Amino acid sequence: MSENVLTSDRIVDTAEDVLRRFGPTKTTIVDVARALGVSHGSIYRHYASKAALRDAVTKRWLARITEPLSAIVEGRGSPTKRLESWITRLASIKQEKARQDPELYATYLALAEEAREVTQAHVGELVGQLAKIIEDGIAAGEFAKSNPLRTAKAVFAATIGFHHPAHHKKWAEGDTDRELKDVLRILLAGLKAG
Repeated sequence: MSENVLTSDRIVDTAEDVLRRFGPTKTTIVDVARALGVSHGSIYRHYASKAALRDAVTKRWLARITEPLSAIVEGRGSPTKRLESWITRLASIKQEKARQDPELYATYLALAEEAREVTQAHVGELVGQLAKIIEDGIAAGEFAKSNPLRTAKAVFAATIGFHHPAHHKKWAEGDTDRELKDVLRILLAGLKAG
């Protein structure tokens, strides 16, 4: 494979595959370069360090979570239904990933913990999406007047046990779907106007 067709996307694709095979502690830039059939210097032309490449992998993984949620934020329908759909979808995406491939999920969890800036930006984006729905709900008269960002942070915190990776072991126990419905019912009742 010639180095002139080496792109950031191809490097991240390959890094994901190598991380899946070897895990985050054993994966090196040399492993990624070897899988691509290029020198490790070629990788460094795109990513200044191993940490930068891991951040890129983490950013892509987290984008796969926020993209489907964006459609709910921008979608039609009542803000109440959109808020409920958004939280339910976020929880289901995270829980499905943890169930489908626990080893890969553990790898991404380790990467996300290392990539604090990327993770903080991801959380900021999620809270921003929630704030947009809440703002729409206030404008439509469905939700009581409040500071949308502060309210979004509170809603995010109240549901964290259903979507934060630190809680992934709990998701396999009990009836998390029913528990989430109960929490949403209480949250939505608290947000309602009038």
